[in-house]
Amino acid sequence: MNTPQSDGFAPGGTTLGTRDDVSERKTVRVSAEPSQMSAREVIIRVEGLHKRFGHLEVVRGVDLELHKGEVVVVFGRSGSGKSTLLRCINFLEDPTQGTIEVAGVRLSGGHSTRRKRAQIRQLRLHVGMVFQQFNLFPHMTALENVLVAPVCAGLGDRTVMRARATELLEQVGLADKAGEHPIRLSGGQQQRVAIARALAMQPDAMLFDEPTSALDPELIGEVLAAMKSLATDVHMPMIVVTHEMGFAREVADRMLFFHEGVILESGTPDEIFEATQRPETRRFLDAVL
Repeated sequence: MNTPQSDGFAPGGTTLGTRDDVSERKTVRVSAEPSQMSAREVIIRVEGLHKRFGHLEVVRGVDLELHKGEVVVVFGRSGSGKSTLLRCINFLEDPTQGTIEVAGVRLSGGHSTRRKRAQIRQLRLHVGMVFQQFNLFPHMTALENVLVAPVCAGLGDRTVMRARATELLEQVGLADKAGEHPIRLSGGQQQRVAIARALAMQPDAMLFDEPTSALDPELIGEVLAAMKSLATDVHMPMIVVTHEMGFAREVADRMLFFHEGVILESGTPDEIFEATQRPETRRFLDAVL
């Protein structure tokens, strides 16, 4: 494996915050019926979420819970507010109104203060996010891209973190690409590096914002396979915004149809695909299936 000889980080990196405890993940996925969800630990809780951009209200009073080990797929037409929902959960967008709780860190939308900014940094330590675009540092190798965030956050010994980053690249099938720069990687490989990078912070949950939308069709499968492994092998709680309905049918515990800023319909994959209650959901499914 072509491994770089130095970590290649410039001094004085931005401090992201620290975490003392990260519990070990289960390696076996255990499915649960919807009736059992209320008894399971809530990792993410969204209450009364509103987000406005000027006079345009993009998210309108959304309530949502993500439980331990659960995969929730959010789907709907472009412009319905799905990505804004995810960006509000980790405060890339400050909610206009409502509360967000991630792994016990609870914040309200609206005013911004110095104390709130510090709390946002703490909240982000508990949730990883994978975007539509890969956003890798072009001057860093794949291994360095995975390693940079936990090093800046001071999550532990650098040697241990480096070994962990190597393991994560192996987990997403890129052990042999650790020493390559992004320009030498395909789009699917870059997105898998981005997944490993998010996992390097050892989050309690993962957010995926249409992670395959920027990929050529032949590269989509490798990214979906890495995400499926996260769900079935690592049992990572995930909220996934996607139009990949095959992935949703196979992996999701719940599906939420987002329409004009609200959750119009919610159900298991079987309920959504076989017994849809809303005509808007059926029209969308007919268009994409």
